[in-house]
Amino acid sequence: MPSKVSCLYLLTVVCWASALWYLSLSRPSTSYVGQLSIPIRQKTKLTKNVTFSNIRTRPLNPHAFDFVINEPKKCETVAPFLVILISTTHKEFDARQAIRETWGDESTFGDGVRVLTLFLLGRNTDPVLNQMVEQESQIFHDVVVEDFIDSYHNLTLKTLMGMRWVATFCSKAQYVLKTDSDIFVNMENLVYNLLKPTSKPRRRYFTGYVINGGPIRDMRSKWYMPRDLYPEAKYPPFCSGTGYVFSADVAELIYKTSLHTRLLHLEDVYVGLCLRKLGIHPFQNSGFNHWKMAYSLCRYRRVVTVHQISPEEMHRIWNDMTSKKHLKC
Repeated sequence: MPSKVSCLYLLTVVCWASALWYLSLSRPSTSYVGQLSIPIRQKTKLTKNVTFSNIRTRPLNPHAFDFVINEPKKCETVAPFLVILISTTHKEFDARQAIRETWGDESTFGDGVRVLTLFLLGRNTDPVLNQMVEQESQIFHDVVVEDFIDSYHNLTLKTLMGMRWVATFCSKAQYVLKTDSDIFVNMENLVYNLLKPTSKPRRRYFTGYVINGGPIRDMRSKWYMPRDLYPEAKYPPFCSGTGYVFSADVAELIYKTSLHTRLLHLEDVYVGLCLRKLGIHPFQNSGFNHWKMAYSLCRYRRVVTVHQISPEEMHRIWNDMTSKKHLKC
């Protein structure tokens, strides 16, 4: 007999496929921008957290959003060594499932190195997609959602939600990886070669692919930054948002700093601004790649992250790397 979870999973896959087919045929993708009114899990109200009580001035960016899907008890029994926060969108079910079955599998390292994987979303403007994510959450219990509108320009809010979640519900974790749903992560390299579970945990630590650049003023660019929003000629050093790692204490520091830092839509730049205010300098690590790399076993063994990987590629790369651990480069 198939298990209850297997049946629910198969039902979810069928529902996702039917919903996406229906949406692609009959629904415009950006026409509805009104308020949503859908059946959804009761909001998780945060009680006052004493770690935030020393903020006495009026917030510039109060982050006044509620959790509509939450997993507040994930860290109650055992604090994880690594929390993985994955920025995703509602239609990317295949990518989330590929991550669950490959590098994001929480059982990869056993009890010796506990890993916790969470997918971050806002609210979609289509109630059908919100309901599908709600069903997915009820099966896998690895989704966190706040009630801001999920969009490219709200990626910063999504990352701040992740910081808030770690600071509030998992502050005793040692490290956090923030990444995207089209990224392949070499977990062996990340855990054993970079973070080293047997070493003393670092504090105020932040690393990734560090970029030193300035604002793009061309309005046609995806990364356009108007002068009135950011008048400076240079950005502070920041890590590419495709993947960066930090000690868990930094989550609370960034979240608290963000409350008094003018919001920017470029998420990785904004995190860099918060780090500058905190006096934390991100360390360069060439293992974090923010571009696509052709696969070869030896090349991928040397990296931490690779960008623009499809769900099919993710399975293929993972299977090849795990089945050939005995081979030398």
